[in-house]
Amino acid sequence: MSDKQYTLDAYVLDTLMRDLVGHDHRASAFLVYLALAALGDTRPRLSHAQLAERTGLSKRSVQAAVSHLAERGLIRATRSGATDVTGYEILAPWRRRAEPAPGP
Repeated sequence: MSDKQYTLDAYVLDTLMRDLVGHDHRASAFLVYLALAALGDTRPRLSHAQLAERTGLSKRSVQAAVSHLAERGLIRATRSGATDVTGYEILAPWRRRAEPAPGP
């Protein structure tokens, strides 16, 4: 049994889960986001097959989830070349501070 502990923003469970699972009907996207977030603050490099193994999803479901998360601005996926393993940056757009309103 593992003694690992993970820390998540309250927003992830209180809002993002409901948004991705309930509103978007993309539970797989939520699982992929959690799997990537659980890897820590690093910029992990994982294949779709590795993400599928981590989440229990099919490779095709992972591909669709990654695409959806990127479209929503929740991750940034980059590859140097067509055969390179994808690198991921986990984004948290809810952490952005609001710009101050322009003065009078």
